[in-house]
Parts: sequence; C-alpha cells; structure tokens
Amino acid sequence: MILGGAPDLVVVGEAADGAEVREAVAACLPDVVLMDIRMPRVDGLAATEGLRAAPNPPEVLVLTTFDADEQVLRALRAGAAGFLLKDTPPAELVRAVRRVAAGEATLSPTVTRQLIAHVTGPGGVDPRRERARRQLATLSERERDVAVALGQGRSNAEIAAELFMSVATVKAYVSRLLVKLELNNRVQVALLVHDAGLV
Repeated sequence: MILGGAPDLVVVGEAADGAEVREAVAACLPDVVLMDIRMPRVDGLAATEGLRAAPNPPEVLVLTTFDADEQVLRALRAGAAGFLLKDTPPAELVRAVRRVAAGEATLSPTVTRQLIAHVTGPGGVDPRRERARRQLATLSERERDVAVALGQGRSNAEIAAELFMSVATVKAYVSRLLVKLELNNRVQVALLVHDAGLV
C-alpha cells in the first residue's frame, strides 16, 4: 500500500517466501526488490545472495525488524544496495526505493551507526583488512580516490565536486571500480574501503 501510493513507483509482483524470489523476478523484471529477511523456507539473506549472483539482477533493498550486525553485513556483502528497519517512516521507505533504483545506497541511521561501530570498534586484527588492502592496491590513484569517497558515503555529484570531475566521469570511474574489484554495487566498494581501514 505504501509503495502503491507513490505515483512514480509500480508494484509489479510479490513472492510469499524466499524460495519464490528468483521465479518472481524472472517473471516480473523489477528494477528493485524489497526483501524481507524473515521468510519461510528460504530467508531473505539467502534469497538476496542467490538473486545477486544471477546475471543482470535487480537492486535489492532489505527490510527487516532486526538490525543485528551479522545480518546487515551478510546482506550488504551479498550485494544488497540498502538495509532498512520496518519502523522506517513510509515517506523514507519510498525515498529509499527511489535512491536504490537510481544506483545509490541507503541504510537506516541505526544500521549506519552499527556498521561504523563494527569497523572502528575494538578487537583483534580483522582478517579481511589485509585482503581488502590487497584488492584496493590494484587501483590507480584516481580510482582509489573515488573508492574512498564512496566509502565516505558521497553521492556522484558530491564526488564530482570534491575531485573536480564531471558526474559522467565519476559514473565511469564507479563502473570501472565495480569491474576491476569484481563487486556488484557501490555499497560493496564502500565496505571494502572500510575493511581496508581507509575511512
């Protein structure tokens, strides 16, 4: 009902559980999938992983009542472009779908705080850090600048202004980063930058 009330959004299909997601997506060809984590048979995290591994997948926005660190990280590493809690106000949910459809990432404020705490919190050496640094070492200096800006949550327009590029050039760099790093979206680039300790 919330999404159907937005004049620029069309709900093209629904799936009762995670096992039906791939088939529903193939039949309806949505731009964005709003994915619940808690579903019977196949949960939303497994469904997101399966969906994002397929060719030309839609963007996935995960919606849940839970904001446990491991769920957030697993969803984002699987390729989800956003993670919102079910208590997100309706207008913000609609904005989030629009942002994800436009290629932007979106996280609820609670989730953002948890991710920052996860990345900056105390603890032993994260084994992902060295792996992330090795991956990022393959980038040119300019590609690295764009990757770090993505890690800081900057939009394409903000990156363009900060690095004195056109928005089209920034988009080209983002596309190049995704190919070079073998990632699905800008959220995964941001997580890699965070894992490497660059922001």
